[in-house]
Amino acid sequence: MIRRIDLRDADASVDYRQAVPRADFDVEAAVHVVKPITDAVRDRGLEAILELNAKFDGVEQSDIAVPAEALAKALAELDPQIRAGLEESIARLRATCANELETDAVTDLGPGARVTHRKVPVGRVGLYVPGGLAPLVSSVLMNVVPAQTAGVGSIALASPPQKEFGGLPHPTILAACALLGVEEVYAVGGAQAIAMFAYGVETSSGRVDRVDLVTGPGNIYVVTAKRVLKGQVGIDSEAGPTEIAILADDTAEAAYVAADLISQAEHDPLAASVLVTTSERLADEVDAELDKQVAATKHVERIRTALAGKQSGTVLVRDVEQGLDVVNAYAAEHLEIQTQNADVVASRVRNAGAVFIGSFAPVSLGDYCAGSNHVLPTGGCACHSSGLSVRAFTKSVHVVDYDREGLAKVADHVTTLAEAEDLPGHAAAVRVRFAAGEE
Repeated sequence: MIRRIDLRDADASVDYRQAVPRADFDVEAAVHVVKPITDAVRDRGLEAILELNAKFDGVEQSDIAVPAEALAKALAELDPQIRAGLEESIARLRATCANELETDAVTDLGPGARVTHRKVPVGRVGLYVPGGLAPLVSSVLMNVVPAQTAGVGSIALASPPQKEFGGLPHPTILAACALLGVEEVYAVGGAQAIAMFAYGVETSSGRVDRVDLVTGPGNIYVVTAKRVLKGQVGIDSEAGPTEIAILADDTAEAAYVAADLISQAEHDPLAASVLVTTSERLADEVDAELDKQVAATKHVERIRTALAGKQSGTVLVRDVEQGLDVVNAYAAEHLEIQTQNADVVASRVRNAGAVFIGSFAPVSLGDYCAGSNHVLPTGGCACHSSGLSVRAFTKSVHVVDYDREGLAKVADHVTTLAEAEDLPGHAAAVRVRFAAGEE
């Protein structure tokens, strides 16, 4: 079901980034499909969105705004146990987000010379919540809570219309919006939702104002729309199909490892599940567990396709040291460490969206109630990018506060450097202040 790659004899010339399984996710190849969609929304607004929703979601609509009564109804009818789970997840996420808030940093550089590094929330954000193979209600929380904690003043959310729910997003998604106090919700999916946020559109019941930043996961068309519209609007990342890597030695429990590989394969046929292990015995036992556990799951075909795909596999390594090199090269969205001294091993991980330590921290915990965020970089981007957090919804502004004495202290340096760059106007802008003071 899952292929095996043996790197135990690999020498220093092997590029682990190429040797480890990786999904094909060619955003550039999808541009020719997505660009006409984003252009249509820009040029024709609501008319184009309604046509695209009918084409891709099979839903006929007259408007895209979700009525307030639909949000209230969804919350009132929400299963009490689901509500309790959402409330616990929200509380834990709010606690970690509160600790991420940064205060202004003030640096005094001498008399009359001060620079303040000020953190300012983004003014308006558009949050995208997928609703294709699964209604990802947890993504509502993961986007909304850090934005609210950051102090974002205007939040809009879009999720695909569902034919079985009268053209509205899934009711659990609507209930989560109501629970969090998000009132501006739109039944729009795919690339057209990202374009709606980027350009703004007139609707039958008002206007969707353009946003400053779009965040949230999605399929390749959503990701491609982010790339096409980057610059027109800020984006969080170009996140592709979900992925899990597990670094395990012979102390790991095969049943746990197999269950965790399956948990991510359940998302999408393109999902990546990678086991990196020092133990051939464990690899064999995991294969046996996969055969047993997959047969008992609900989404058998989806999971089998993901596990058998080129993006998934078991990688055999000589030791944990080599295993660390492999997982750092892979830079997984989710990385589990199931080894002896797992906390020590985890401390040496440089590249991962999120790290889960030990046998009782499965990725599923992070998806819902760990207090961490599950909107994370994929496709190896964890080597340079971070997951969604409060910081994603803030920006930095340097505030420069100098008086005459402070400027005088460095005036000669400024003018010298300006002239070295052949920018005499820069130098003159300093000199004029002192010439005027001497008259």
